[in-house]
Amino acid sequence: MKRLIVVLLLLALVGLASADGRKSLSPAAPAEAGLSEERLDRIAEVMQKHIAENHIAGAIGLVARRGKIVYFDAWGMMDKESAKPMRKDAIFRIYSMTKAVTGVAAMILYEEGRFYLNDPVSKYIPELGRMKVAVEKKDAETGERVYYVEPAQRDMTIRDLMCHTSGLNYQGPRDEKGDWVFQKLQITRGDITLAEAVKRLSQAPLVHQPGTTWEYGLSTDVLGRLVEVVSGQSLDKFFEERIFKPLGMIDTGFYVPKEKWDRLAALYAPNADKTIKRSTAPAQDSFKQQPTLLLGGAGLVSTAMDYARFCQMLVGGGELDGVRILSRKTVDLMRADHIGDMPRSGNLLPRGMGFGLTFAVNLGPGKTGSIGSEGEYYWGGAAGTRFWIDPAEQMIGVFMIQILPHTDLTYGTQFRQLAYQSIAD
Repeated sequence: MKRLIVVLLLLALVGLASADGRKSLSPAAPAEAGLSEERLDRIAEVMQKHIAENHIAGAIGLVARRGKIVYFDAWGMMDKESAKPMRKDAIFRIYSMTKAVTGVAAMILYEEGRFYLNDPVSKYIPELGRMKVAVEKKDAETGERVYYVEPAQRDMTIRDLMCHTSGLNYQGPRDEKGDWVFQKLQITRGDITLAEAVKRLSQAPLVHQPGTTWEYGLSTDVLGRLVEVVSGQSLDKFFEERIFKPLGMIDTGFYVPKEKWDRLAALYAPNADKTIKRSTAPAQDSFKQQPTLLLGGAGLVSTAMDYARFCQMLVGGGELDGVRILSRKTVDLMRADHIGDMPRSGNLLPRGMGFGLTFAVNLGPGKTGSIGSEGEYYWGGAAGTRFWIDPAEQMIGVFMIQILPHTDLTYGTQFRQLAYQSIAD
C-alpha cells in the first residue's frame, strides 16, 4: 500500500508538469529500477531527525535511475518563521550548481566549431592576455612577506577556465600591504555587467601560473563571459534559448519573478553548534530582482525537478525527451578527468577525485573511500545544494537545501550515501 501511495503521488506530480506544457521524468516504484523502498525510507528518518534538532529547516531529495524517478520527497519547512511547509516545487538559490550549466553552454558552442578548448582566452577576451602572476615569499632574514609579480608563462586557455586551472581563485592575490586585490577592485559588485567584471578582473595578477594548479574560483564566471562574446547573446538569453526552454526547465533562471516569490525557500545561516537561524544576508531577497551581473559561476535559482531534467540530459548522453543538447562524445569529454596529478589548492576537491569540464570526477571508490562509482561526476552549491550523475548505474540525485555558508555541513553527502545504499539489484 505504501509503495502504491508513493507511485500515485509521483504520477500526480507528473500530471501537474504535463499540464504546464513540459514533459517530465517518469515515476516508478523503487523496485522497478532496482532500489529498495525499505532502504530509501532511511532518508526521511535521517532528515526528520535533522529537522527535529534544528539543523535544517527543510530540504528536498530526488533520485532517478534508468530514466525513472524512484524517490522524490520534501521535509520540513521552506520558511520556518512563516510556517510554510516545504513544497516539491520550491525554488532554491543553487549557487555553484550554476557552473555545470555554464559548462554545457560553452560546450554547445564548442560543438558548433566556435572555438577549441586549447584556444587562449585572450583570443576572445583580449584583456585577459599577457597577464601577470602574483608571487608571495617570506624573506628568510626578516621574516617579512614580500609581494611581487612576474609574467605569465602562457595565456590561460578555455580548458583552463573549465577545469579551474586558469590561475584565478575567488579572493585574488594580496597586494604589497597584504590586502585582497579582488575586494579593492569590487569585481563582483551587483551593479556592473559581466563584461565590466571581467575587465576589472584583468587588472589583477593571477594567483598561479596557468595550467599548473587546480584552485576553485572565478574561472567559470569568465567562461560565462566567453559564452556571451562567442554567441553574441547575454548569458541569461543563451541559457533560456539553448538549455532551459529545450529541456523544459521552467523555473530556472537568474532571478525569481514576482509571481513565484511565494515558492522561494528562505535562506538560513548556521550557528556554531550547527543549529540554524534565519539569514540576514542580502541573498535573502536579492534573487527576487533581475540582476545586472550575470554570474555563470553562481547566479542561478532552480527547483529539484528542473535540475533533475538537466542531470537526466547528461546521464542520457546529452539527450532528453527527444531533444539533443550535446553529443554523447561531448558529455564523455566533459566527465573525463582533465587534471591528473596536478597540485590542488584548498580542500574542495577531496582525495580520490579528479576534475573534468566543470565537474568533479570520481576516480574510484577505493580512492575516495566512500560509496559511489568510478566515473560518477558531481558538484554542489554554497547553500548546501548538490547533484550527482552516475553513468555506470544510470542514476542521478538532486538535493536542495538553503544554509549559507554551508562549510562543514554534510547533509547533501549524507543524502547521496543513503541513496546509494538503497541499490538492491
